[in-house]
Amino acid sequence: MNNNIWQGRLDGEELLYHRIFQRVKEESNYDVISPNDFVLHGFAVDEGVRRNKGRLGAKDAPDIIRKNMSNFPVILPDFSLLDFGNITCDDGNLEETQNNLAKNVSKVLLKGGKSMVLGGGHEVTYAHYLGVKTAFPEQKIGIINIDAHFDNRQPENGVGASSGTGFWQIAQEGEINSLHIGIQRNSNTLKLFDTAHQYGMKYILADELFFENLPSIYQRVDELLNSVDYVYLTICMDVFNASIAPGVSASAYNGIFADATFMHFYRHILKNEKLLALDVAEVNQAYDIEDRTARLAACLMNEWFMIKQ
Repeated sequence: MNNNIWQGRLDGEELLYHRIFQRVKEESNYDVISPNDFVLHGFAVDEGVRRNKGRLGAKDAPDIIRKNMSNFPVILPDFSLLDFGNITCDDGNLEETQNNLAKNVSKVLLKGGKSMVLGGGHEVTYAHYLGVKTAFPEQKIGIINIDAHFDNRQPENGVGASSGTGFWQIAQEGEINSLHIGIQRNSNTLKLFDTAHQYGMKYILADELFFENLPSIYQRVDELLNSVDYVYLTICMDVFNASIAPGVSASAYNGIFADATFMHFYRHILKNEKLLALDVAEVNQAYDIEDRTARLAACLMNEWFMIKQ
């Protein structure tokens, strides 16, 4: 166990005192995964951010998010978290790195585990989705993307895939079943909106995320959940307001807040038994303030640990 990362307040060794750092197991053997284990990979990569002309630094986030996850109390007695370490992209070959993560995610899901990935850039989306689809090729996969951006731009010639092309790549695999929550009008060109419409990508604008509109939000979320066999949830941290998430690849002065409205529909998604995979992306420690963004990302991951199915 890397004690420099997974450490926290030690109140006692009895189960009632446990915090996450006391229950994490470092692993490399996928055969030990049991059904309903949470299985963690770090995607220590920002090659896609570089290609997309964003602020570099997201590749350093996985271990920082781990540190901020460590001290949360364990709520459920049967909680199990297996940490399979980080996947890196030292040679710039993003496509191979995405395939490597996909293969590992597929192994997790076929053993009945729940896949969690700490990004890294939002190029993690295509890799994580590919892992789910590889495990369940005949099933209908739904994706919920909490993000200010559609990430559906076509790769540039000579550049290849990037943090902004994930949903375009997924659409090339066939029918895409996605709901994008938190989309900003001032962060997406008309072309990106048009591409979303062409591919049938549903979306909820950031302006629609207010408490009185929760019934409509729930209805649109449930339409997606009820129409698919399995669900993958991805969160790009730049969806949040820069005051609570300053450390991202592309900050948003008018982003959303992790308030009661957000937590209502977020927990509603987490409670759905079809949810198999969750990731957070684009935490950038180089621009963070007092670990605000990393802490928020850790809290969002921890919420899944507290859901009793």
